[in-house]
Amino acid sequence: MKNLYDKAEAPANDDLALRVYTSRLLGQEADLVLHGGGNTSVKTTVKDFFGNFVEVLCVKGSGWDLATIEKPGFPAVRMETLLKLAELDTLSDADMVEQQRLGLLDPAAPNPSIEAIVHAVIPSKYVDHTHADAILALTNNPDGKKHIKECFGDSMIVVPYVMPGFVLAKAVQKAIAGKDLSKYDGMILMNHGIFTFDDDAKKSYDLMIKKVTEAEKYIAKHLKDNPIKKAKHSTDLLGLAALRKAVSTERGTACIAKLSTTKAATAFAAADKLANICKKGPVTPDHTIRTKRLPLYLADGGDAQKAATKYSKDYTSYFDKHATKETILDTAPRWAAWQNHGVVSFGATLKEANVIADIAEHSVDTILKTEHAFGAWKALPAKDLFEIEYWELEQAKLNKGNAATPPHQGKVALVTGAAAGIGFACAEQLALQGATVIGADLNPEIIEAMASFGGLGIVANLTDDAAIKDLVETIVSTYGGLDILVSNAGIFTAGAYLEDLEQSNWEKSFAVNLTSHQKLLRETIPFIKLGLDGAIVLVGSRNVNAPGAGAASYSCAKAGLNQLCRVAALELAPEGVRCNIIHPDAVFDTKLWTPENLKRSAERYGLTVEEYKTRNLLKTEIKSANIGQMVSAMASPLFGKTTGAQIPVDGGNDRII
Repeated sequence: MKNLYDKAEAPANDDLALRVYTSRLLGQEADLVLHGGGNTSVKTTVKDFFGNFVEVLCVKGSGWDLATIEKPGFPAVRMETLLKLAELDTLSDADMVEQQRLGLLDPAAPNPSIEAIVHAVIPSKYVDHTHADAILALTNNPDGKKHIKECFGDSMIVVPYVMPGFVLAKAVQKAIAGKDLSKYDGMILMNHGIFTFDDDAKKSYDLMIKKVTEAEKYIAKHLKDNPIKKAKHSTDLLGLAALRKAVSTERGTACIAKLSTTKAATAFAAADKLANICKKGPVTPDHTIRTKRLPLYLADGGDAQKAATKYSKDYTSYFDKHATKETILDTAPRWAAWQNHGVVSFGATLKEANVIADIAEHSVDTILKTEHAFGAWKALPAKDLFEIEYWELEQAKLNKGNAATPPHQGKVALVTGAAAGIGFACAEQLALQGATVIGADLNPEIIEAMASFGGLGIVANLTDDAAIKDLVETIVSTYGGLDILVSNAGIFTAGAYLEDLEQSNWEKSFAVNLTSHQKLLRETIPFIKLGLDGAIVLVGSRNVNAPGAGAASYSCAKAGLNQLCRVAALELAPEGVRCNIIHPDAVFDTKLWTPENLKRSAERYGLTVEEYKTRNLLKTEIKSANIGQMVSAMASPLFGKTTGAQIPVDGGNDRII
């Protein structure tokens, strides 16, 4: 492991600034800490409100990540408070949190780490704690203590596994009692992680890198061959979509499913006795709060729904066996080992799926190396892992600030013609309502447009069969499935009366305004059938029901699209998939309508621009956002009982009414 300390960059004469610097060095190394894992501290002296100098522990605060932590992420807690708490024989979790908050110099600061008392009882000025993968590989096997001894000799204090928090603080206090800590390089917490400490920030950081490097070299020496090698894997996108649907059904909410086919993931998926490995447990108990105790195992060619149902049943049994007064969480897995395919991570949001994917990737790498180097992977007993998964303090971290779930959360939505105008508005509204949105357009600006709200933009010619197929496969392989399709791509061909209409005008309109939608439906329908509350919304036109002279190519293509919607509604209703069409009119806040175009059109009718914009029965202006809002609603449970419908958004058109 590389030592990243740079004397030129390290701040001088500022205890907390130096603490921030070395903490971020640890945080940027994924093999040490992942997503809020690990914690660091510094003991220093500060002035309180009254100007008195107070000895405090500045320790990582709850909710902060070491990779990006700043000074406010280290709440200052009075050392006197923490050391008095350490003297108690027992202390409940709730009382510990309350008393630590009472010891804060700033009442608005975040909660101090649950390991704050542990840091306080270690007398060194700087204390670093990580969940290094290499350390966990050494401890999580049948001969863990032997390997720790062989690797480190007597340079490390070894503490048997106990619950984090106050119980761990008492165990550490007992382990270091009467010892000269200057004779040790740090402390190993079995099945948990590693502590290093020193009165100098650089030395504490150096020790962390040194000891983890020693562990990595020890593991490498025991590996007969590299278990992380390229393994063959098969691609089954319909199988992935089915797995996503099964897991989402068990969880009771739509989930993103991220398939990993990295070397580590495919090697794990191809491992001998994979089903048995999946029953052993996580790399560190801290992961259970995010990943649950076990992954789902899906055999090659296995039934995803049966596997998910079995997992749910087994999880319920696990809960019933160990619970006393707890309330069961959802019973769905957070990641899966899919034999000969890869590793799949699930999240109700893209952020959650990405976090779990990172943890799963490190887990499979560590487990494989441990199995090969030391004969077997051995995690903590289920009872110990249950205590962490249902620990009230850990649950509070994830449940803090929960708001109402947006209607499209966890869903995957594709919007075509989304670089601007109506398409962009539809994509933006779906994203605002929780969907993971992919926008497709021939215009390269689609990439930047989608990135503006966190979506994925893909440049694609939607009249090209291969391009459509690639688009759909990219979406499913990236997110696990497809739930919502907004087929909006279209052009308005030049107006001409039938006797003067060029054939190329007619054919171009039909190719873009009708045939491209049919091709897109052909490729997406198999996946939308496996989606969650599958919904298709086609974007039509007022011209369907009120065509104008000189617009034959556009009006007839849109009329065909209307009929395509009706047929799709009939065909897909037995699958629970809805297909509706929206008919906008007079949407002027798009690139098609420049101020000059608007002025000319208004003058043709003897109207002002504002009168022209509102020439409908309700005398209201129709904007792209209005269309986007309606499309989002049509794809939501609000329209859950509606299919085959034509919805006008035109302010009321007397010709249609």
